[in-house]
Amino acid sequence: MQSVSFEVQTQRRRYAVRPIMRLWTKYIVFAIAFAGSVAAYAQTPASYPVKTIRLIVGFTTGSAPDAVARLLAPLMSENLGQPVVVDNRGGAGGSIATEIAAKSAGDGYTIYLMAAADTLQPALRAKLPYNLERDFAPTTIVAMGMAALALHPSVPARDVRELILLARTRPGKLSYGSSGVGSSSHLMGELFNQLANVNIAHVPYKGSGDAAIATASGQIEMSYLAVSSTLPLMEAGKLKALAVTGMKRSPVLPAVPTLNEAGLTGYERTTWWAVTAPAATPKEIMAKLNAATLKAIGTAEYKSALNRQGLDLQITTPEQFAAFLHGEIEQNSKLIRQSGAKTE
Repeated sequence: MQSVSFEVQTQRRRYAVRPIMRLWTKYIVFAIAFAGSVAAYAQTPASYPVKTIRLIVGFTTGSAPDAVARLLAPLMSENLGQPVVVDNRGGAGGSIATEIAAKSAGDGYTIYLMAAADTLQPALRAKLPYNLERDFAPTTIVAMGMAALALHPSVPARDVRELILLARTRPGKLSYGSSGVGSSSHLMGELFNQLANVNIAHVPYKGSGDAAIATASGQIEMSYLAVSSTLPLMEAGKLKALAVTGMKRSPVLPAVPTLNEAGLTGYERTTWWAVTAPAATPKEIMAKLNAATLKAIGTAEYKSALNRQGLDLQITTPEQFAAFLHGEIEQNSKLIRQSGAKTE
């Protein structure tokens, strides 16, 4: 009798548990459905952003683009109401990061700090897994820099015209250093040669620091160096700057003319960085990103920090940047073909 009573009690417990289990099952299904609907709502362009945004940079920590990104990220975060985290993916001249960014989801949570160096890759590499103009939606240029045409003090040229005359009397005898074959500084020298109709030999180094040391020590006659790194060497009497490569003078070297002013009409070579996102990113989200970027770079804090690094600001609309990007790719392709530069 006791065993029968035990079975009856066990059955009663089972029957009592079933309604509770059914209730919990319904609750869990409802909770999952509700969470899914909330997530779907959260991902609409109107509610963007609702989580951390990743800003990919194609160069290592401590580089110029990294410095720009780390200056920009907290200001954009403040404007967007969500953290903007810098993600450094260095290597292959920035193309590793560019590919990652190009293949990321177009949801606004991955953005990319495109660099002037990116526009060199289409001409240097036969098959790229991305297309800068097709795979990215632009906002604006956020920083722009230029180089100084820096000479060793022993070179008997007081200005650009005298340097051109000197180079024409010594074809192939003068040399300029760069941070490597196909680098921005290499093409700065190639454009000078082309516009001035001279032959100043190219000497590639592993980095701009090595080129600066070689110039300051007199191993080579000149280099195209960042204005921020040129100034201390000028003050020490180890270099002299004849001109800068931008279309307007540098705030760091205001007394030094541009190459365009100095007689090479049309000369302009700059380094620049721009905020972009995968091309599939909705227009509404791009508009928010653009507004947040413009507000960030419009602050006095941002502008003064750029100037301290020898950089400047050139605000562009997305359409202006797209046209600028196309022009950069075309000019670099032409210069690289003429120089015969190939990837190392």
